[in-house]
Amino acid sequence: MTRAGEYHLCAVDGGGTGCRAAIAGLDGTILSRASGGPANFATNASQAVENVRGAVRFAAAQLGFDDTKMRGLIAHVGLAGIMTEADSLAVASQLPFDICRVSDDREISVIGALGACDGATIAIGTGSFVAARRGGQIRYFGGWGLSVGDQASGARLGRALLERTLLAVDGLGEESDLTRGVLSRFGNSPAEIVAFAATARPADYAALAPEIVQSASAGDVVGQALMTCGAHYLNAALAASGLRGDEVICLIGGIGPHYTPFLAAEYRDRIRPAKGLALDGALQQARLRAEEMESQQ
Repeated sequence: MTRAGEYHLCAVDGGGTGCRAAIAGLDGTILSRASGGPANFATNASQAVENVRGAVRFAAAQLGFDDTKMRGLIAHVGLAGIMTEADSLAVASQLPFDICRVSDDREISVIGALGACDGATIAIGTGSFVAARRGGQIRYFGGWGLSVGDQASGARLGRALLERTLLAVDGLGEESDLTRGVLSRFGNSPAEIVAFAATARPADYAALAPEIVQSASAGDVVGQALMTCGAHYLNAALAASGLRGDEVICLIGGIGPHYTPFLAAEYRDRIRPAKGLALDGALQQARLRAEEMESQQ
């Protein structure tokens, strides 16, 4: 019988803009890394599985692992868009591992950010969610995707910027350097904005978010209004989380930290640097699985 101590760990973090894979020893030391294309299960399930497989195979190839060795990895895969146990099992059955747990990417983001601490995580990238962890239990707010959720996300910001730009064109909203710049990007044609939106995916909208963040920081009235609107949702979620005592808040993702000055003062005082990334959280979960196996032998 193969003992857990003879295994290696594999961690994967997959989202709307890409996926990251790492292979590590049982002590957590990362031996190889690789990246791949988008891996949002809800947006494109087959693409997500294909890109995860590709990233894992590339990481394994760096270590000279053949298919048999790769199947022996103890894996934890966190993917955006995993909503049910059926989703988890469907993905796990298509991955090249004998031992694999698939979760949504929120879980690994929270574990990676907070480490052993209790508190809240605000994760804002292409999508968004807020989570509160206490006593090993995690309560989530949001993360339902752009169509019905993902408030404060990069995708929401980008889509709202296009809406604001068209309102300014119609004379129904305030114009600013930000809206004028976006309109210029589309050849000063509202029709081009409409055509873009007809086929745009969350990552396409989120590509506009860095410009919003930069403009808000420079005092642009529309940029600040968009960030303030997103922060209003985040403040509400933090209030609902019922933070206690010295529980901390970690802001993660490409956009998350930029919301700091827009949060209520009572929450800004709790903000601490994240302990690690989502990939670190996936690695921690894989390591726990290995320890469970060892204790059962």
